[in-house]
Amino acid sequence: MEEKQKKEESVPSFKTVKNPNTYKDIYKNESSSKHSFGFGKNVLLPFFSGVVGCAVVLGACFGVPAIRSEILNINSNTGNNSSNSQSSGYVSQTSLSNYSDTSVYAANKILPSIVGIKVEYNVNSLMSMFGRQTQSTATASGSGIIISDDGYILTNNHIVSTSSSESYYEISEATKVTVTLFNDETEYEAKIIGKDEQTDLAVIKIEKSGLSKAEFADSDSIKVGEFAMAVGNPLGLQSSITCGVISAVNREVTDTDGKTFNLIQTDAAINSGNSGGALVNSEGKVIGINTLKLSGTGIEGMGFAIPINSTTDVTSQLIQYSKVKRPYIGISGMDLDEKTAKANNLVVGVYVKSVDDFSAGEKAGIKIGDVIIEADGKKITSMDELNEVKNSHQIGDEMKIKVNRDGEEKELTIKLGEQP
Repeated sequence: MEEKQKKEESVPSFKTVKNPNTYKDIYKNESSSKHSFGFGKNVLLPFFSGVVGCAVVLGACFGVPAIRSEILNINSNTGNNSSNSQSSGYVSQTSLSNYSDTSVYAANKILPSIVGIKVEYNVNSLMSMFGRQTQSTATASGSGIIISDDGYILTNNHIVSTSSSESYYEISEATKVTVTLFNDETEYEAKIIGKDEQTDLAVIKIEKSGLSKAEFADSDSIKVGEFAMAVGNPLGLQSSITCGVISAVNREVTDTDGKTFNLIQTDAAINSGNSGGALVNSEGKVIGINTLKLSGTGIEGMGFAIPINSTTDVTSQLIQYSKVKRPYIGISGMDLDEKTAKANNLVVGVYVKSVDDFSAGEKAGIKIGDVIIEADGKKITSMDELNEVKNSHQIGDEMKIKVNRDGEEKELTIKLGEQP
């Protein structure tokens, strides 16, 4: 390559050499005294400046949480994509620390608000070898939720209401109810304030103040797949927790007594003694009251809880009146499906089997043999549908029904009374 001499002597002369390997121009300084200065200025200074700049930028980015999270997410996704592209069968590991922290937080928040309940009652044997009745004392256990700092506790009716009879024995009402608090072995005697068989809810009270009141969540907003924790006193083991998810909402379940409930379904383990305890969300707030489970061969992880939103009105009435005041028509009936109705020359609806004396139904003119086919303009095919419309009213409200009587339709107005 031909060299060219510059005219100005003050300006150093350079040689340009073409590197065939890199296709970059390499400049050689003919003045050795200025070679090191030019190298430091043109190479080292920019290099170290770049390193310092990168350090500052990365430090700033990782110092800002949002940016740091975004960077880590990008790296994580890149790693996952790379892993998924391989056919080795391995998957990237997932940290369970967040799940563990959630469980610990929820448990610490709710446990001080959960109590163990022990119920004592008498069992009278109606048959014996010598023809004499014998009496013994039995106990049952359950759980409860503290709903006020002065001792009111919400639980299930079936825990404190044990009265029943069979052909060979008779169980009395509860003779004694005691409560054990979290981290307190003292047994506090409780008074039954009110109970309601229809909703399977009851309220009891102990004489103690300064208790840790449970916090309620909005059970109408829960979603399938959410974290769920069941807390209670299973098999007498107080302050036990089990974790799972919300399996279903508004699940219609019929118990052994034939009562139908709309419940929250969960796979968090619920065992004997869990009844009356809390089902809570990831914030440790109560979303339901554990009430029953399905059991049997081939059944696993099917527990149910009463949505907490449906308990608030019942709870307040139990505290105020010791019972739940409900609107009342005063009839008994049976469902008529299409087959039964056609066989008896009737129409689909609710066949009236009896009418209580002096009841709202009698005063409205309902008669035995009527078939109720509408209520407040809604088609009626079952007693459940009729009760649903009735229960949407308050005592004293007027409710319009349509009946089919001897093939003719009549409209009646019922002024709802109070259920005895």
